[in-house]
Amino acid sequence: GAMWRGAAAALLCLAAAWLLGREFEPRARLLSAAELRRYRGAPGEPGLYLALLGRVFDVERGRKHYGPGGAYSGLAGRDASRAFASGDFTPAGLVDDVSGLSPPELLSIHSWLSFYTHNYEPVGKLVGRFYDENGAPTEALREAEAAIEEALKFQAENEQKKQQFPPCNSEWSSAKGTRFWCSRQSGGVHRDWAGVPRKLFSPGGRGTRCVCVRSSGPPWGQPHSSQHSDTGDLGHPHLEQYEGCHPLAQQCVLLT
Repeated sequence: GAMWRGAAAALLCLAAAWLLGREFEPRARLLSAAELRRYRGAPGEPGLYLALLGRVFDVERGRKHYGPGGAYSGLAGRDASRAFASGDFTPAGLVDDVSGLSPPELLSIHSWLSFYTHNYEPVGKLVGRFYDENGAPTEALREAEAAIEEALKFQAENEQKKQQFPPCNSEWSSAKGTRFWCSRQSGGVHRDWAGVPRKLFSPGGRGTRCVCVRSSGPPWGQPHSSQHSDTGDLGHPHLEQYEGCHPLAQQCVLLT
């Protein structure tokens, strides 16, 4: 239910705070870019490292991926944070500048950071864009972390909206027009109610989409009390009925 989702969102934010927080204090080894370049795993080199948001990890265990000839060898011996989001492994893409990335790209960096933190040994910090010569976070790191936190919040809110207003099923045929209908798993959201189709306006007024709306019980996120009318979320201000459809019908056909 909503309680569990709230807890999940809170946990997600906690995990983010932990990952992005100052708890990441490995042995205080500071590496320069030139030093890090020696760790590409070639014969005679001291090891195999990569950096993400300035945090250096020993990826020796992943040698077949990151070592010479591996699919991700371009990531070794440098901070190529941007490539984790863009998938661009050309020299232009293997850079540490993460400014201007979209929320999904930032979430990709976040999940990679989580992956390395849990699966590989932290080595220290790379002096440069994200840490200064004392190992203190730079403005660029703070901005990147703030942007990731924003993206995580946005994701949690979207997840919640999808639970409140799951997408409709729809199909179109030249003979019958468009049919919208709601079921207990439409939009990939499994739930104990089907709901009725409504148009949901996006904030900023860019078009509408068909969602399923609970038509009984208290409004979303409100406890059961005698104060509300028993009409679920039908009173939500961003919703509109489909013309020519019964307001409580679970399916609606619009002739084209």
